[in-house]
Amino acid sequence: MIKKIITTDKAPAAIGPYSQAIKVGNLLFVSGQIPVNPLNAEIPATIEEQTHQVMKNIEAILTEANLNWNNLVKTSIFLQNLDNFSTVNEIYASYFSDVYPARECVQVSALPKNVLIEISIIATE
Repeated sequence: MIKKIITTDKAPAAIGPYSQAIKVGNLLFVSGQIPVNPLNAEIPATIEEQTHQVMKNIEAILTEANLNWNNLVKTSIFLQNLDNFSTVNEIYASYFSDVYPARECVQVSALPKNVLIEISIIATE
């Protein structure tokens, strides 16, 4: 199968040796997105703002791949503090209609740039 790199300037550029996303066949694998605003590289302060920014970054990559939230099959959420779970869950849910992807959510000791949240996804056509 041919791997196609998906990239957009409407989401933060990779900060290491990886791609924003890779499409293989009908699957799209999106690297973990952190809440960096691609326009000015700023990171919002609150978990609410950070969660929305991450979702906007994911949406930009989905759009570049001609996909949308309905195409997600799996998400992985990484939180610095699981006390933020219910807040993140509420915001996350607002981006979907009635079909949610499979998901896990774990607490981690640290994330790049000391952000509070990171989300990676897998989508299909």
